[in-house]
Amino acid sequence: MNIDGQAWRTIGLEPDGRSVWVIDQTQLPHRFGTRSLSSCEQAAAAISTMVVRGAPLIGVTGAYGLMLALQNDASDAALAAAFDQLNATRPTAVNLRWALERVRDRVLALPPAKRAVAAREEAGLIANEDVAMCSAIGDHGLEIIQRLAAARPEVRKNKPFQVLTHCNAGWLATVDWGTALAPIYKARRAGLDLHVWVDETRPRNQGASLTAYELGREGVPHTVIVDNAGGHLMQNGEVDAVIVGTDRTTRRGDVCNKIGTYLKALAAYDNAVPFYVALPASTIDWSLDDGVAEIPIEARSPQEVTAIQGRLLDGPAAGTLAQVQLTPNGSDGFNPAFDVTPARLVTALITDRGVADASEEGLKSLYGCG
Repeated sequence: MNIDGQAWRTIGLEPDGRSVWVIDQTQLPHRFGTRSLSSCEQAAAAISTMVVRGAPLIGVTGAYGLMLALQNDASDAALAAAFDQLNATRPTAVNLRWALERVRDRVLALPPAKRAVAAREEAGLIANEDVAMCSAIGDHGLEIIQRLAAARPEVRKNKPFQVLTHCNAGWLATVDWGTALAPIYKARRAGLDLHVWVDETRPRNQGASLTAYELGREGVPHTVIVDNAGGHLMQNGEVDAVIVGTDRTTRRGDVCNKIGTYLKALAAYDNAVPFYVALPASTIDWSLDDGVAEIPIEARSPQEVTAIQGRLLDGPAAGTLAQVQLTPNGSDGFNPAFDVTPARLVTALITDRGVADASEEGLKSLYGCG
């Protein structure tokens, strides 16, 4: 995607071919910069501290993390240790384990001297496939947006098509294009008049900081709203569709996404607003059935709730990034990072292979038995 007219991906190999660069998302939207990763430990830290985030991008970063580990020590023991270290960084998104297993399976049968090169090749394939899958999601989602826009009442057809999204499921969460935002980018480039309601997405504010950042760089009209405003907008006819991403989808169509998604799905259901979930094949966990009972929910630091990061507006330190405490001393915080939206609340799943009902039958119609 574009930043100030220049095409970017979120991750890539450095010129030496032995280290990896990533966009440092902890500095956005106020500063744009990249960070170089030269070891498995640095890749693991980048994932756990959310320098990189978003299920697909986490998976690709993990794949390159194994490459970095194997360049240092290509033994079976080192491979297993690196796999475990990277896999433990973010427990909810299934893409991470999927990508790690794919690289591990590619290199295990090879002699140690050939493993690092093979891991580099496999990680590159995973990255390129992610771009292709997200682009395909965009194409399928564009068809939905066009159909919904055409079916609106006459009084609304001359108004922008209104999409609400939660968290960041754009190109910053993937390698390029994104999942939930890919249909929006395709629609914008197709000339459709649309506007995006961007949930701030507390506590880390990925919507306010990341989604708003990339929509702005692409010239997509948008407005940042507090998380609790979505239901109000739906009640008053200001939302034509909700599109979100997912970090893990069970075989029956339950979706696990950033905390607060479930509440948006309930509001959409109550107001007859279509609620779509966009996902690549790598996000489907065929081993799980009941998302509420079976998906592990990551609990992050309470400090993400009790403090907030931003750019200081005035004073001698104006313009610098700082963390500010929000709560009284002694108040604790509880910070589940995700929640699960049951399949019954999902209008349809927008995948790289097409649009499916949120059900085991719907997913199998596109992917077979997984």
